[in-house]
Amino acid sequence: MTDVPPIERQESAPETMRPSDRRPLDGRRPSRGGPRPDRPKKRDVSGWVILDKGVGMTSTHAVAVVKRAFNAKKAGHAGTLDPLASGILPIALGEATKTVPFVMDGRKAYRFTVAWGIETDTDDAEGRPVATSEARPTREAVEAALPTFIGAIEQVPPRFSAIKIAGERAYDLARDGEVVELVARPVQIDHLSVVEHAEGRTVIAAECGKGTYVRALARDLGRMLGCYGHVAALRRTRVGPFAEAEACNVSALEAAGPEGNAPHLHPVETALDAIPSVAISRDMALRLMRGQPVILRGRDAPTEGKVFATCAGILVAVGDVERGELVPHRVFHLGGTAAR
Repeated sequence: MTDVPPIERQESAPETMRPSDRRPLDGRRPSRGGPRPDRPKKRDVSGWVILDKGVGMTSTHAVAVVKRAFNAKKAGHAGTLDPLASGILPIALGEATKTVPFVMDGRKAYRFTVAWGIETDTDDAEGRPVATSEARPTREAVEAALPTFIGAIEQVPPRFSAIKIAGERAYDLARDGEVVELVARPVQIDHLSVVEHAEGRTVIAAECGKGTYVRALARDLGRMLGCYGHVAALRRTRVGPFAEAEACNVSALEAAGPEGNAPHLHPVETALDAIPSVAISRDMALRLMRGQPVILRGRDAPTEGKVFATCAGILVAVGDVERGELVPHRVFHLGGTAAR
């Protein structure tokens, strides 16, 4: 984006200005059309919005759009989705931002298209070609290669990635023309299958864990098949407990407005779907909200592990149970701000 130079202050109005456009001597601008309407007051709203992000929108812009659609005070997303990618971008509002790590640590599902014959420096369609081949794999060859990448594997991230090298992002170094050497990292890929195949392109479905780069997968698959490849299209279909069936798009949010968007707001505890819950009394809830541990009693009370506690159906805290004692690590102040 081009920087716009600051407007220089003029000491006197030019002669070409109409008298009605001149600023009064007291320095105040003349009123045009009466007083400006007050901006809507930001709302204390908490919950998850499952956005179906379109191609071309950055994750940061998507957060700003959702925040404005709900007129919310606080918002954040659970896992960046590249501008060239579409699909599920979970956005946390208010107290839900405290549960973002639980969603980011969840499993993810993708559907992506590999264009064969060209490897790019970004491993996607936005980059410049760095290697080419006339060879094209058959569907059988692609299917035979996929098992190599399933399970716990070592993967070298793309040079254009957000990984830090000596305190700087890899993509910043790569854009400056520096040679970026990234070391392989362990990732978990649970499923890979061919959805469609035509000459020159293959659509693949993937399910994987945190830190897996689909772009790197396409690059390594192309190298193994001896034909090179890059991601031509990418869609994320699931993040943790959130899937396409419950997603909404920007147009629907903007059309409904802050008061009409309640159906698109999911409870904060939806992000905690993978851990057990425990119901507690009001007195115990007050202790947890002060950061104090409580003893969980009862035959079915958990004795170890991570849990979230609710009181009268309202999320109170997330913590670890150690020898029957719940130690809070995240405390929530939901009151009437949460989706139910």
